[in-house]
Amino acid sequence: MHERERHRIILSAVQEKSVVTIQDIAELTEASEATIRRDIAALHVQGKIRRVRGGAEAVHPPQLGNLAGRPFRVSESVNIDKKRAIARAAVELCEAGDAIIINGGTTTFQMVHYMAGHRLQVMTNSFAIAEHLVKHSKNTVTVPGGAIYREQSLILSPFDNDAIRNFYARRMFIGAQGVGPLGIMEADALIIQSEQKLMHQADELVVMADSSKFNRRSSLILCALDRVSAIITDDGISEEAARMVENAGVRLIVANPVAQLAKEDSSSVA
Repeated sequence: MHERERHRIILSAVQEKSVVTIQDIAELTEASEATIRRDIAALHVQGKIRRVRGGAEAVHPPQLGNLAGRPFRVSESVNIDKKRAIARAAVELCEAGDAIIINGGTTTFQMVHYMAGHRLQVMTNSFAIAEHLVKHSKNTVTVPGGAIYREQSLILSPFDNDAIRNFYARRMFIGAQGVGPLGIMEADALIIQSEQKLMHQADELVVMADSSKFNRRSSLILCALDRVSAIITDDGISEEAARMVENAGVRLIVANPVAQLAKEDSSSVA
């Protein structure tokens, strides 16, 4: 990743989360910790951030009330080829007229690029997904009531009397902070509460997680693997992780980012 792009990610991260660690940024940018230390030092000298022990903080901290986890803008470009391949495989599971739920996230957001020619009934708690589908497709779009969390582009509500309980879906598509033997992991309790409400309204749960998510852990479990119908990932998944999924009785769908790029190139030529 180019230095300018790393700097953009660091600046976005500290504005959304106030304080970020060197390890967090190294994971986001897939750069070494030594490289991130140099980047932080350079931005500190420029007065754009403050260097602190083990990381960086914002010069002007953001307002309170942000959710845990990476902000949408920060995560959107990370592993983008893998996310697109996974998203296309997810949309290929949908049939005309299906009612589906799409949970907010940067991997699930990529589904919108392959839904333009579909006519689906979509419930989503993602402001970004809803906005894109309304502008660029003929899908029917429903959003729940609640507050908009700008950083994650999510619409969340702690109340039960919203539109969610009146919507029934064949499938729900979600991303994840991590995937492990104990189940699907998330970073924020409010996000888990929202996702569990949505899960009650769907027959099948499809998890969209690039291969890096099998190496990540969080302290919060959304659900056990036996609640998951299928996991869509990329061909970077390890044999050990693949066995874990299959031993849990979960369908494993592996998308190939290179083949996906070839498909898109041929489509653009046609």
